[in-house]
Amino acid sequence: MTAIADPPTELGLRPPAGPAAPARPAPGPAADEGLARRLKALACTAPLHDLDNRKVNLAGEYGGYAMAEVGLAAIDLVTLHMDFDTGADRDIVLARMLPRVAAQAPGRHNAEHERVARWVLESLINVGSVDRGFRAVYGTFGADGEYVRRDYDFKLIEEVPGPDGGVYLRTTDEAVNVLVGALDTDVTSAQIAAEVKLEVLIRRGRLADAQLAAEQARYRTVQYAETLRRALDATRRNVRAVDWMKAIPDLIDEALDHIADRYRHENAILTNIRKARDEAEDPEHKRRAAELVDIVKDCIRRHTQLQTRLLEAGPLFRAEQDRQAFATPGPRSGIDLYGQLLAPVLRLPIEQAVRPTGAFFARGAGLRTPVSVRVADLVDLLLTPPVEREHLGAELPDPDLVATPDDSRFSDEQLETALELLDLPPDAPRRLSGLLEDARKQGGTELAYLVALLSVHAASPPVGTAYRQGEERLLFAVDDGTPLRDRDFGGADLIVGSALLDAVGMAADRKDAG
Repeated sequence: MTAIADPPTELGLRPPAGPAAPARPAPGPAADEGLARRLKALACTAPLHDLDNRKVNLAGEYGGYAMAEVGLAAIDLVTLHMDFDTGADRDIVLARMLPRVAAQAPGRHNAEHERVARWVLESLINVGSVDRGFRAVYGTFGADGEYVRRDYDFKLIEEVPGPDGGVYLRTTDEAVNVLVGALDTDVTSAQIAAEVKLEVLIRRGRLADAQLAAEQARYRTVQYAETLRRALDATRRNVRAVDWMKAIPDLIDEALDHIADRYRHENAILTNIRKARDEAEDPEHKRRAAELVDIVKDCIRRHTQLQTRLLEAGPLFRAEQDRQAFATPGPRSGIDLYGQLLAPVLRLPIEQAVRPTGAFFARGAGLRTPVSVRVADLVDLLLTPPVEREHLGAELPDPDLVATPDDSRFSDEQLETALELLDLPPDAPRRLSGLLEDARKQGGTELAYLVALLSVHAASPPVGTAYRQGEERLLFAVDDGTPLRDRDFGGADLIVGSALLDAVGMAADRKDAG
């Protein structure tokens, strides 16, 4: 648990008493960068693992579904169905996901399969968050050797507008890297290596491995096209934001050379695959070879489309340069609310912060538009006789108050007994099965139900809330895979224990807030 008090003490990293130990030198930049890459690679796979962890929150029995496998299939389908100009259609992706979901639970209804597919796809889009993205925290060493924590924001599948006004799906570089098992790999070198590997595997007759290599080569082609598409989109927004002096022209030249080489290479591969397909006697080899023919044809089609966009990149840059150069500039620059107002004001005491905030909101709210009066309404208002009113106003009816019955299932005494049972020492956690037996001995079945309810609630403890409220101890429950053997309950035999919160950190936060 990350909520246990004083993590340095728990890990044995507390510095010894007495004179301060000399600071350990930071590792070299290359080693630190490699560590950061591996941490980012782990972060990109975390949303897929989280799918299987969160499926218990779905109302129903979904334990038989391998959600991470369905998530990888969703990323694969979106990557292969998105085009250069438009992304993948959501309905088509969901329809293609249904057979894989149905194969995992063939006895369930089609409505449940659709719900699982939709839930996995929306989880990878991260529907419900503010920016629909994921965030991971990792640490690096700065120039002065100090350990610095950094945020890594990424997305796997994002919703983008289409040219027809619709909303389409696109996979990001991070999602493609999850598929091919690499991170920040040079696209050109990875593409060449994948296709050389593909040719060798076909020549040796290993068509199953060749199909995997062909699919990886196609993913790299998609990623290469995405790099160009983002550069062109950034150019349409602001020409100065893209390096058209060196970076993009070099990218276009390398990409055109790359496409010319790939055309020759892929046509040769296609000839070898067709030969292997025609000469194969095994039906499985024939099927594999036919699938390889379709994959390589799709690679050639994507390269043709990419070549068209590369040839249009230069005219697009010149057109956008003319349009943005002669565009009417804005009348005045905007205000940086965070840097110029919020950040300085947060460091001021309240009596000094009232003046700048009051001046900003008085002018930032804008003018209040007066209500326009019509002549007809004004005449009716002036000529209508006043209504006689009682001196004390209208009489108010007496409300009928009905006492709310106490329909709570558990009494206060049962709650106190349950809390006493769950008041465990930090170094002596217990199994849920043993707590249930103790609860039945003291209060019967009802007390056992209350202990089970509190233990299940502790499986996701509100650490932040308890930390802010100044609590020193927090109840938690962990599932280690042991099944629960009980006459009234099923599921996992949780490990229930108490975690000590960081009292030193809470005191420091209160001091800063004061």
